[in-house]
Amino acid sequence: MTRPSPSIRITRAIRPLFLSGALMALLWALACTPELKARAYAGAERDEWQQADRVVASLGLRPGDVVADLGAGGGYFTFLLAEAVGPSGTVYAIDVDEPMNERLARLAKERGMTNVETILATPGDPRIPEGGVDLVFTSNTYHHLENRPDYFRRLATHLRPGGRLAVLDYKKHGLVPGLLGHSTEASIIQRELESAGYRLVRRYDFIEKQHFLIFAPNES
Repeated sequence: MTRPSPSIRITRAIRPLFLSGALMALLWALACTPELKARAYAGAERDEWQQADRVVASLGLRPGDVVADLGAGGGYFTFLLAEAVGPSGTVYAIDVDEPMNERLARLAKERGMTNVETILATPGDPRIPEGGVDLVFTSNTYHHLENRPDYFRRLATHLRPGGRLAVLDYKKHGLVPGLLGHSTEASIIQRELESAGYRLVRRYDFIEKQHFLIFAPNES
């Protein structure tokens, strides 16, 4: 009997890993409650590498600013952004996951964060209210969006004069970011957003696991 080639044997060996990874991702999406999701995305391990306080400080937000937290999820960054803009500012916590939005709204009420407003978005529309925002902030969400140049071209109309877009997304390493596609390389982000009418204004490299890029719309 002819034995399979080494490449075929390797492919057969790793195939279950791909299938099990995809299955785990599907089961996670279907079975996890908002509480479990929030705990998974906001554990002590993330606190260590994310450097969330430094991220928010790098944004240079001012009291009274209006921020859209695009893909707010469990609110990991939402409340830090709300503290940065103060009671006179507003943070729109935007997500397509209604149970997570409801959980975040409940937490905001319990904490007395009256400057946090949740918005249930659709995959193609963040539903940012009229009046616009000074900053669109998105962490670990960019890779989920479809037709990104078109999406962010439309989103630019919601930015006030001097408004910016901050994108944090995973680098391509590790099981979840690499194998399951939960990552976007910085060169791809920059190319797509430049085609959407933005320019890169700042790049930070202090987060080991993520790219951190800030863009502004091109002047017309």
